[in-house]
Amino acid sequence: MAIAPSAPRVVACWARGRVSSVRDREGREGGDALRAGVKRAIDVLVSAIALVVLLPVFVVIAVLVVIDSPGSVFYRAERVGFRGERLRMLKFRKMHPTAQGAALTTATDDRFTRVGRWLARTKLDELPQLWHVLCGDMSLVGPRPESPSFVERFASDYDVILTTRPGLTGYSQLAFAREGAILDPEDPQGHYVDRLLPQKVGLDRMYASRLSTRRDLRILVATFMTVFLRKPVAVHRETGHLTRRRRPDAQPVGAARNVPAEPS
Repeated sequence: MAIAPSAPRVVACWARGRVSSVRDREGREGGDALRAGVKRAIDVLVSAIALVVLLPVFVVIAVLVVIDSPGSVFYRAERVGFRGERLRMLKFRKMHPTAQGAALTTATDDRFTRVGRWLARTKLDELPQLWHVLCGDMSLVGPRPESPSFVERFASDYDVILTTRPGLTGYSQLAFAREGAILDPEDPQGHYVDRLLPQKVGLDRMYASRLSTRRDLRILVATFMTVFLRKPVAVHRETGHLTRRRRPDAQPVGAARNVPAEPS
């Protein structure tokens, strides 16, 4: 059961990240180039340290996944990545190997394994994406990568969104961390496409249009508060302002100006 990537893969990943960083600088001048360089440096430093420090956690989760349900440790979700490139997003497997049906899951989805339900609730299934951050395919902060079919529905918006790397956390991840609990269990796909996805697209487009190192740091702090301190944050849909969420979880999200949040 291989958990740590081989040395050649690490070298290839590093090289790909270097090429991506060079491309980022092409066509940029002044403050944009500096901001992009700082963002990439933070991504590499934090993801590299986190992958080393969290390696024991990766091993424990991998063992639990296999013990709970025979099959692979990881699975890859098809997403649209930076500049429209294919992103096979890595996650810890949460479902039974024979699970079929809609890609969207609700909190009570019976396709989850016991460990998978815990991974989904704690968001630990997302940890392998630190590898994508190190390689330059993703960033610590950015729009949440979506599936190709959803991107096609909002093509003009994603022309803007995909100019920046997708992120582990960001506005839409914070706002819809409890997505599984929010989705209508009778029609999760329809509810997502009609109600949640337009809001997420709006938040992600706002982020991509207002790139800022200070904004990224605020999002990281908000992520820490919601994940580790269990203090949910609300995201203002027009300004991106982050505040403590006050209203109860049960209130519907559709009509609210501040979207309830816990990072996804």
